[in-house]
Amino acid sequence: MAATSMEAALQAVIDREEIRTLPVRYCDTVWQKDLDGYVNLFTEDGAISTSDSSLPATTGRENLRKMIGAGLDEMKPRPFIHNHVVELLGPDRAKGRCYIEVKLVRNGKKHAMAGWYNDEYAKVNGEWKFKSRHIMIDSAGPVNE
Repeated sequence: MAATSMEAALQAVIDREEIRTLPVRYCDTVWQKDLDGYVNLFTEDGAISTSDSSLPATTGRENLRKMIGAGLDEMKPRPFIHNHVVELLGPDRAKGRCYIEVKLVRNGKKHAMAGWYNDEYAKVNGEWKFKSRHIMIDSAGPVNE
């Protein structure tokens, strides 16, 4: 294998691994209520939305901070990520999908949600970030214990 081919293959492995850590770090920042860590996982114009139009969507780090900050204390979300697929689209662009289960509290009652994130990633100053996260909700409802 030529040196440039080997370097390109190695960079692709490094990029995929760095991208795969983003959803893991995302979950950790939510669990730990780390708002600074959370917003810094996104580009300056990063966006989040859901397939449920009754849930909030927003763009930009400060708006993300406000939205997630309000929800962390109220809903106490506990996200779990599975099966992350990454497609590199260039040296600084990628897209991916990962599946999620979330345990949370709504109106004082335990709920569960399952679905997946459709993500766009951008490499900014050598670091991969979320450009956008669109949550596709497959199922959601109260948990009967």
